[in-house]
Amino acid sequence: MPAAAQHRRTRTSRLARKLAVAGTGIAVLALPVIGATSASAATPTVATATSLGYTDTLDGWIRASLQVMAQNGIPGSYDSIYRNIIRESSGNPFAINNWDSNAAAGTPSKGLLQVIDPTFQAYHVSGTSWDPYDPVANITAACNYAAQRYGSIDNVWGAY
Repeated sequence: MPAAAQHRRTRTSRLARKLAVAGTGIAVLALPVIGATSASAATPTVATATSLGYTDTLDGWIRASLQVMAQNGIPGSYDSIYRNIIRESSGNPFAINNWDSNAAAGTPSKGLLQVIDPTFQAYHVSGTSWDPYDPVANITAACNYAAQRYGSIDNVWGAY
């Protein structure tokens, strides 16, 4: 093969390589944008009474919590959860205790089962809200705590 033909092929090959590298660079630059769009569309759903098919009432919150608890191996019964909620908050998901020793220390008890923030965060159950006033998240975290400390919310008959 003559030297000129080799040179031309080399020049063409070099141009093809440059275009391939440039095209790859553009594709790589586009990946974060594509990934960001996909990631935002795949935001996980937080378990609520209504998202799980229950009413947005005390009954629905307890039933939804029991469903999440069952999926996570957390023991507890409807009657025990109800009994403790009525004693702790009278069924008010926005109840807050501003007068006990926890409140004096700056961490008031909150929500249906009157959980302090450090306990809520430590016993939070994945898939529920991080809001301690969210009924399903509050019940589920409190029952998770009671299970670890007392074996089950069924064994809780007073302030815990």
